[in-house]
Amino acid sequence: MTKDNRAIAQSFIDAIPHSHALGMQIDFVGDGEARMSMEYDERFIGDPATGVIHGGAVFALLDTCGGAAVISHPDHAGATATIDLRVDYMRPAAPGQRIRAIATCYNRTRSVAFVRAVALDDREDKPVATAAGAFVTGG
Repeated sequence: MTKDNRAIAQSFIDAIPHSHALGMQIDFVGDGEARMSMEYDERFIGDPATGVIHGGAVFALLDTCGGAAVISHPDHAGATATIDLRVDYMRPAAPGQRIRAIATCYNRTRSVAFVRAVALDDREDKPVATAAGAFVTGG
């Protein structure tokens, strides 16, 4: 049976209230990869002097995108939850720019899925942040 990855990922995001509050959107999902984005929103500014989005919003986008990558993996069945997520912030996201996340589920065991992710703004050559995480998996 083939999964409708986008519908599965959308239901995953719909179940997470902060995903809606942050305006997260699914751009692509399939076979263990997910791409999501979040428009710049002044409500999420972490530093009023610079207009930079708070790191917690970037973290939430990376975490949610990672979970969507796990759910879309061909061998996954059921729900997922974050076990561990390490985020390295490389630089502030440019004020006014959309933030995008790309996550890949690159390995899975019977009970754990491993994910790498990157957050980008319009400057593709220098990430805003990178992440590595472990998620509960089933099936």
